Amino acid sequence: MDQEQHPVISDLCFHLSKSSSAVAAAEATAAASTSTTDDAPPPSSPSPRSSSNRSSIPLPVAAIRVLLNVIRRSEAETMMGLQADLRDASDVMLAFAKRGGPIHRLPSSNDDNDAADESTTTTTRYLLAGRSHIALSSGCELFLKYVTRASLETPNFQQCKSHVLERGERFAEFSTQARDRIATVGSPFVREGVVVLTHGRSKVVEALLLRAALVEKKRFRVIVLEGRPDAGGAKSAKTYAGAGIPTTVVLDSAMGYIMERVDLVIVGAEGVVENGGTVNKVGTFALGVMAKELGVPLYVAAESYKFTRLYPLNNADLPEMGRIDGGGLRFLDTLAWSANSNSDSTKDEKKEDDGSEEQSTAIAAESSSLHPYVVNLPPSVSIENPPCDFTPAKYITLLFTDLGVLTPSAVSDELIRLYQ
Repeated sequence: MDQEQHPVISDLCFHLSKSSSAVAAAEATAAASTSTTDDAPPPSSPSPRSSSNRSSIPLPVAAIRVLLNVIRRSEAETMMGLQADLRDASDVMLAFAKRGGPIHRLPSSNDDNDAADESTTTTTRYLLAGRSHIALSSGCELFLKYVTRASLETPNFQQCKSHVLERGERFAEFSTQARDRIATVGSPFVREGVVVLTHGRSKVVEALLLRAALVEKKRFRVIVLEGRPDAGGAKSAKTYAGAGIPTTVVLDSAMGYIMERVDLVIVGAEGVVENGGTVNKVGTFALGVMAKELGVPLYVAAESYKFTRLYPLNNADLPEMGRIDGGGLRFLDTLAWSANSNSDSTKDEKKEDDGSEEQSTAIAAESSSLHPYVVNLPPSVSIENPPCDFTPAKYITLLFTDLGVLTPSAVSDELIRLYQ
């Protein structure tokens, strides 16, 4: 079977292509009709008031919802058989993620159209483009650990299955709301009049800064590193500007130049490891070194389901990262292109919001016009494009998590609690 046609992958694509509230509502209906016992309580319903519920759900939470559906579909008659089905499903998702499988978005008129969600302007994206699979692996591992613990506490198979489904739905909903809890504990660190530097695109960091600006009515400035090669920082800049936050985008290589103007740095994380360090978009390590040298605090905003039992000592110890099939890093002389471009910015903005067939034609034409400004390297030049790097704990001031504000040294204790 083609991996992309695998029911587990189809389910994962569905979850990542829809808003979290729509997914939870659909699964609540499905669970009610497929409940294993008549007296089993229904899964918790989604909370419409949460902004994070309205946007696309995080990858680890999507994986947990996929595993819950595996339990519903499983024909296993023993706990050992059910655990085997769950392990197989986890392996399929991880294998698909590591090769950077495509996710085809499914736009819906019921989906919210907030600035952080690009489902109306993007037809295909890649699961782990520029990211690590650590968060996905951690989410699956945490759920499998819970299933094992539940089987020891409830020997009866059908009762255990119902118990896992009920608690699993609660855990998935709790995890979906993690962004809002992190925003609540982290926003007090964004004081009136400060300058905040961020790197890459993190939905958690976006939620935190938007809360500080829109809910707490604080006035501050945001400087965003561009975030090559996927322009993640530039995409976040649109979100901040749309909320009325004064925003500046600078080149990644200008982090040292700009650090002198910064009061604090806030970044997200793909994973938080046992020694209190983090794995995040490449460039975070250099950013941490620069911040510490200039006495600027570096805060990391990350959900607890990204805590993982890894203990890297340096970047060479990191596991394999996600890849894009057939993808490559292109080098463009943007100054020459801008000087010779006749494009109208208003038209460009209209094309971006269009989503029509004409938009695809216009984008193809623009891509063709870029060709003269692409720097073509000879085959003898190798290109290395690591998506993530490891930032040791000594460069991190505090972590903002859904468990509260933690020091890096407290991560190992929280991991023990999560996996005990």
